[in-house]
Amino acid sequence: MHKTLDARGLACPTPVLMTKDAIEEDKLNTVEVIVDNEAAKENVSRFLGSQQFSVSTVEEENDYKICAQRQGYMVGTISKPEDCPQPAASDQKQKIMVLIATDRLGNGDDELGKKLIISFIKTIKEMGDELWRLVLVNNGVKLTINDSPVLEDLVAYKNDGLTILVCGTCLTHFGLLKAKKVGETTNMLDIITAMQLADKVINI
Repeated sequence: MHKTLDARGLACPTPVLMTKDAIEEDKLNTVEVIVDNEAAKENVSRFLGSQQFSVSTVEEENDYKICAQRQGYMVGTISKPEDCPQPAASDQKQKIMVLIATDRLGNGDDELGKKLIISFIKTIKEMGDELWRLVLVNNGVKLTINDSPVLEDLVAYKNDGLTILVCGTCLTHFGLLKAKKVGETTNMLDIITAMQLADKVINI
């Protein structure tokens, strides 16, 4: 079964949720999703890829047409932690998600706040393997661009295997979508899902 979805003009995460509902409810084998911004294109494409669709994108004037075809078997919805087999207690590590919504830490002196956020980013590696997701929203996305004082640290974390998610709506709001140098452009569905799967969420 095939369907074309028009998600132009819709704010994040609606294009992803529309796509998710369509492929699950209608058991689609092929789907086309039309969006009008790069953040939605990246988010929908990444979601479809995670659901075993092969994905290609065609740019048409100011729009993007995402064409996807299912590969292999039907994949269900994202599992909840209780649906997954758990490792033995001795092998189980805590999954910590750190949500950063600022480019400075605390209220009061802004210069001090900027120094503190740099110190925080450089020090979170002390969490070791328990640091599972780093999510950046609002002003936090400014830490991922070229002149960020912690860009090298974030790149190093990514290269070591840490998943870094960067809010696409926030990047678009600040005009920084093309300036992002590290992390996966994400949407609110991914962020909420990560919160559900995390053992602990730390908000900054």
